[in-house]
Parts: sequence; structure tokens; C-alpha cells
Amino acid sequence: MKTIIIGGVAGGMSAATRLRRLDEAAEIVVFERGPYVSFANCGLPYYVGGIIEDRDSLLLQTPKSLAARFRLDVRVNEEVIQINRKAKTVRVSNVLDGTTTTESYDFLILAAGATTGLPLSGRGVPVRSLRTVDDVDAITAVLEDVGADARAVVVGAGFIGLEAVENLVARGVHVTLVQRGPRPLSPLDPEMAGPVLEALLDHGVDVHVNSTVVDVGASRVQLDDGSFIRTDLIIEARGVRPNSHLARSAGITVGATGGITVDEYQRTSDPSIYAVGDAVEKTDAIDGAATLVTMAGLANRHGRTAADAIAGIAEPSAPALGTAIVGLFGLTVAMVGWSETRLAAYGRPHRVVHTHPSSHAGYYPGAEQMSMKLLIDPETDAILGAQIVGGAGVDKRIDVIATAMTGGLTASQLSRLELAYAPQYGSAKDAVNMVGYVADNVATGSTQSIQWHEVDDAMGAGETLVDVRTADEFSRGAIPGAVSLPLDEIRARISELPDTPLVVHCQVGQRGHTAARLLTQLGRDVRNLDGGYRTWLAGMSATGTTATTNPSLAHA
Repeated sequence: MKTIIIGGVAGGMSAATRLRRLDEAAEIVVFERGPYVSFANCGLPYYVGGIIEDRDSLLLQTPKSLAARFRLDVRVNEEVIQINRKAKTVRVSNVLDGTTTTESYDFLILAAGATTGLPLSGRGVPVRSLRTVDDVDAITAVLEDVGADARAVVVGAGFIGLEAVENLVARGVHVTLVQRGPRPLSPLDPEMAGPVLEALLDHGVDVHVNSTVVDVGASRVQLDDGSFIRTDLIIEARGVRPNSHLARSAGITVGATGGITVDEYQRTSDPSIYAVGDAVEKTDAIDGAATLVTMAGLANRHGRTAADAIAGIAEPSAPALGTAIVGLFGLTVAMVGWSETRLAAYGRPHRVVHTHPSSHAGYYPGAEQMSMKLLIDPETDAILGAQIVGGAGVDKRIDVIATAMTGGLTASQLSRLELAYAPQYGSAKDAVNMVGYVADNVATGSTQSIQWHEVDDAMGAGETLVDVRTADEFSRGAIPGAVSLPLDEIRARISELPDTPLVVHCQVGQRGHTAARLLTQLGRDVRNLDGGYRTWLAGMSATGTTATTNPSLAHA
């Protein structure tokens, strides 16, 4: 049996090598239109920044090494330009000399990946993406030619855009970041994106949100507000779209997302043709709908699934959670599932929990604070998503929550997970346990909570905001209109509180919970500000609103 694989890198090469391990007799041919068939594309930005010094370390396999180890027939600089499903053949064009050939197949795997959106066009400034080895070669050549005082404009503040920014700054380049939306890393909710914006500004990045590039000149770009930015290089990072044109032209079903439609075994509408990687629709784990998730991990797994199906040992693909992580100037940002913004847009009921735990025991040196957000189904207590921003330990916690979601654990059950503990690694009540405890308190009605963006409406409706932090904390910054009543003084001074519903808050939510429980038992109608002053401050800052009665605390 002969299997042709169109495209290498993650999905294509995973399919090819897995199929060989399952079937030594199979004929396997891989066509790759570029010169490199197997490279670490996720490492490309870090070569630009000099963190990865050896360019050759990015080249994982070559046609020669793949032939020696796996007996694969790998043909680079060969682009499949047409599929004849009836004849079960493909037409192949050599990108160097334009000659064409025809190859037959028994099975075909499409792994063509994704392409950038509509390209920026201009008059002289080099425009590159960060998706291929050729891209980084061109980028480094421009920067070396310009030398000191090089300037770059990065268009798009998603994962690739932020990685490009960080590495260009590490190289000494002055960077301007242009983002169409209101904040960097748009999948983050506003209060979680605040630290990302702060990190960019602290490292000298010129950030333009709610902006687009409308023109490219010889040495500058023009934004839609009429301003001009001088630059030597443009990094195109506005996102990608599925490279599904070959499937579409062959009459293979393409979904509304623009991705190729596949079943749970990666089969397309043609049972002899499979598709994997960024060009393919995934099944969303939250609502079961078709979605696009462009992650290398999924491409690898789905390449393996396609190979298994061809070999007759098929295991269905799991729905996609969209687990993702990115680093930026020492900050780690991770997410899984849906955001609050997306849940609200789809009208899906949800409950929100914020916490701000330490990466490990606070008394052990080096503890770093994290901001955690959990999205929960109010009826079933199912976890709908999570976002974590901080330093050390973020990666561990997002992986635990992603595993819990895969295993069907509820938000409250996170409190009962038995996780490894030593002071340098975590706390006796791990950060994941703590967010589970808060979720359980809200689910059982032990605490009534209110979100940061609901405070103004609550006060406008006559509720009294009570700050239960210490007098010293209050003096260094507070929510406008809040009444100061430290937690330890509530019993003695409760008569000072007006006879209205109350909203209490502390710095991160824990003392607020204690105050809410106390006041509830003393007969008061009370809600706790979820995530406390820290969450409110981040949310107000991210939305450009005056955030505190003492602006000097804005970076505390």
C-alpha cells in the first residue's frame, strides 16, 4: 500500500514515522514544498533573539536521515498542486524548475498547515512572518545589515507576535507592536491581560491597540489614525488561516471555519484521504462544535491518529481544549478552554472565580504570585476554562487543570486533588486546591460573590463597599467610595456600617471571604469581591479606567 503525505513538520512527519513503525512494508512518500521537511518551528523566534544560538539545532531531520532511519521517501521543494480523487493520483510541481510529475496513492494525508492572512504590501520595507526557517534567515539578515538602532514593527499581538516582540527586544531592536483589538493576547479576559500590557511597556515596547496598518512605505508604516512609524522590518503576526485550498479544489468537504472537515479518525469526506494539522477543523471540548486550534501538540497527535487508522488500529481523536502557554519577559501566560469573553458572547451561563496564590510556600525564598481565573458551569460545576498569569509554577497549574477537564473533574473537586508538596515546589494547599476551595464555596452558597466589573453598578444601586484590608493598605490605594473597616475590627465596629447590602473586599479575596462569612452570621446581606482589590485594579487598568484613589499603587 502506498501512502502519500502532503506536508512535513509536526503533523505530516508524525504520521509518516508512526506509519512506518506500524508497517515496515508500506511505501511512504512525503512531499514538502519548502527546503526543510522537519524543523522546530516553535523555536524559530528564539533563534532570532539569540536564545537558541545554533541554527542547525532547529533542523530536526533531513530527507537523508529520514530515509536511513524510517525508509521514508522525502521529496523537498516539491509542491502537490492537484489531487485527482477518481484516479487516486496527485500532480506535483518542482518549485525550483517548474517540472511536473504524477504520483499514485492508495491513501493520502493532507498536512499542509496554515498560511498567514492577507499579506501586507508596500514599497520597500521587508515583510516576513515567523513560520519557516527561510523567515528567520531573512529576518536575521535584515537586522544584521541594519546594525545598531534597528527598528521593527510587529503586527499582531497573539502568541507568535508576543514571542517575536520578546526576542527582537532581546536582540536590541526597538519594537512597535500594533494590535487590532483592545488588548494584547486577545483570548485573555481584560483583567488577566493587564500584566501582559504592563510587561510590554516596562520593556520599552511602543504599543498601539485598536490600531491597524493601512500603508507600508519605503521606511515606515502608516496606521489608521494617520500616524507614521519608522521601521526597517515588519513581522506579520496577525494570525493564520487554514491552508485548505488543495482540498477544496479536489471537492473535499471544507467546513464553515475554513478548515477541512474530518471525522474522529481524521478521515475527510473521501475515505481514502486523511487530514491533520492546522488546516483541519477540531471538535471543541466545551460545546462539541467545529473549531480551529493551531497547536503543534494537536498536529502531532492527529498525525498519529491518521497513521493508526490507515494501519487498521484506529483510536478516535479527543476533542480539543485549546491548552496554550506563552512566555513574555519573565511573565508566563497560560489558558485552557473558553474565556469569560467568549462564554458571554455565546450567551452561555457561567460562574467566575479569581485567586492570587503563590507559586510555592510564601516563607520559602523566591515565591512568585500568580493570578488565576476559573470559568465554571453554574449547573454542573464543570470546568469551562481557566487562565493563569504569573511567573514560576503557571505551567504546572494549567496542565493540572487541563488534565482535570479531560478527566471530567468538577471545579469543586480540584480542592480534593492530592498534589506533590514541598515548600520549594508548592504549598500544603496547592494553588489548584485553593481555586477549588473558592469554587466549592461559591457552588455551595457559602460565599456570595461579585465580579470586578460589577462593583460600580452595585454601589450605584445603594450597596456599601467595605474594604477589610488594614488601614495602611487602604491608605496606599483604594477603590473610590469604599469604606475602610479592617477585618480584625469588624466585630467591635459593626454598628458603624450603614443598614444596606454590603460588598466586602480585601487584596486578593481570602480575607474578604472571612469577612463575608462573619457578617453573614451577624445577619448582614453581604457579597465578597471575587479576587479582591488586585483583580479589580487589573481589570480597571486594562480597560483604561481610573483605577484607584492613589495612582501610585497602580504597579503594586
